[in-house]
Amino acid sequence: MKHLVLICFGLILSLMGGCSKSLKVHMLSGSKEYNSAESLALWSEHLENRYGIESSFTWSEDKAKTVTNLEALKDADVLVVFCRRWELEGEQAQAIIDWCESGKPVLAIRTASHAFQFYKEFDSKILGGNYSGHGPAEDEVSIQIVDENSSDPLLEGLAPWQRPGKVYRNPEIAQDCQVLLRAQSPLEDQAVAWKRVNGEQRVFYTSLGLPDDFQNPKFVGLLDRALHWVAEARP
Repeated sequence: MKHLVLICFGLILSLMGGCSKSLKVHMLSGSKEYNSAESLALWSEHLENRYGIESSFTWSEDKAKTVTNLEALKDADVLVVFCRRWELEGEQAQAIIDWCESGKPVLAIRTASHAFQFYKEFDSKILGGNYSGHGPAEDEVSIQIVDENSSDPLLEGLAPWQRPGKVYRNPEIAQDCQVLLRAQSPLEDQAVAWKRVNGEQRVFYTSLGLPDDFQNPKFVGLLDRALHWVAEARP
């Protein structure tokens, strides 16, 4: 009987280990124009309060040449990237490259398409993107669900919405990317959110990510689901 109890207890612990409460996320912040620090702090608080997810951070600025707390990455389950044109060298650069090349999960936001000067292939090789600049600021951009992928779990409960801003251009996305959202306006029609399975690696990227987006429950809900998806965890 004692052995049966121990076996049952072990099974419970195993199941608990697969839930989202065990997730640890490391976030790279360094995109001043889009207030990445404030937005990631807000989102991480939401993740902790709602799901019990722990977040660690590397706070820095655009074009950073050295950063702090990158060693916390080794204990993370997911890497979140929201920085711009970092110029790291040596061990710090290698730590990020090693993570991405090892097939571990990545969730990338807005300027992550051009996050690393030392690893420019991150956009095409890891994200599957083809960042080619952006259009002008527009007062109204329609965020639309891609019909053929409307049943994807990441889009659950999501409806189109309107928001202003500049639309990032990605004209040649990798064929193994599954586009979920497009931004449409009189000037642009671009993919703005997709997921990718590259070997054993799961990746999600969105070129949305303005401060107002992080105030929008639709966008935050999409990020929540994407985070659980890349980590292969249950909400």
